[in-house]
Amino acid sequence: MLEDPKLVQDATKAPVEPALYEPALDSGGGRAIPLGRDDGLDRHTRRDLRKEEIEIARQFHGGRMWPYAVAAFGCFALWVSFFPLAIMGHLNLPLACLISCVIATGGYVTSHEAMHSNIARKGEKLRWLNEAVGAVSTIPIVFPFSMARIMHLEHHYHCNDPLKDPDYTDEAPNWWMAIYKTWYNRQPGVDGSIHHYKRILAEMGTPEAQRALKETMLLQLFFMAVLFTMSWNGYAIEAALLWWLPRHVGLSYIRFYLSWAPHHPREGKTGRYENTNLFKSKLGHVMSMGMQYHIIHHMYPGIPNHRTKHAYYAMRHILEARGVDVSPLPPVGGPAVKGS
Repeated sequence: MLEDPKLVQDATKAPVEPALYEPALDSGGGRAIPLGRDDGLDRHTRRDLRKEEIEIARQFHGGRMWPYAVAAFGCFALWVSFFPLAIMGHLNLPLACLISCVIATGGYVTSHEAMHSNIARKGEKLRWLNEAVGAVSTIPIVFPFSMARIMHLEHHYHCNDPLKDPDYTDEAPNWWMAIYKTWYNRQPGVDGSIHHYKRILAEMGTPEAQRALKETMLLQLFFMAVLFTMSWNGYAIEAALLWWLPRHVGLSYIRFYLSWAPHHPREGKTGRYENTNLFKSKLGHVMSMGMQYHIIHHMYPGIPNHRTKHAYYAMRHILEARGVDVSPLPPVGGPAVKGS
């Protein structure tokens, strides 16, 4: 049974921030109506829960976003500095490689906030900063921000739809197959990962999609030019350890923790309270980049990543009432169910 649209309308009569509901303010089209399966609650109970949910979400919406900008530009500057230092022989390559892997992976977190315009929305004074953070954050993984944003918003609009969700190709029956697919989907001739994205953008045919395809081509050419030039001049190992390897490590880590882990199993789960599942990561909250609480992000994209954990515990009772399996992440001090 689909969630009654009237309940959504009743629950959202009061003026609230658009980002509480929409994947992004910048996208075209109307607001999607949240869907869900029959949870056994009557419409009045669901309406009351929805109102309470919205009030809780308001408390965590927005906040200080300057740390994301500092992290994005600071890490990018540090990573760029590794190249001349490596050429001059003033760099510990193994350590720099490890740091580059962290920067390549973590950059998606800062760009993710920019994708949802959480740093600054269109028309705001610091909109340029939002776009700049997004642009520099994904360069280490050779993934232009224009493509990343379009594909990520499509993922939100069509979450777990096998035909429309760009990330559906990450689905795998278990964790080790999921890790394998993060590599396999990047291979030539495989319709997965960025190859899948390129095909979707070409089919979309919009000016924004065409721009994203062009920027993808230019960034990939620049990446290959840097690797070739450094290799030709005797710095192939440096190029591999500072960019080639960190890129692949970052892409695999991101595909696993930001795509497979919070959405597995995908099949048939497209409702508001079921398209993202909770899980307990063996690597912890920070190392899983906050994805244990990813359901909060899909419900309210305007809540920054660093506040989703607190928002989850504040509305945990509501999620449980709506049929979400909250056992992997019990109240603080309670036993957790093993997860990924």
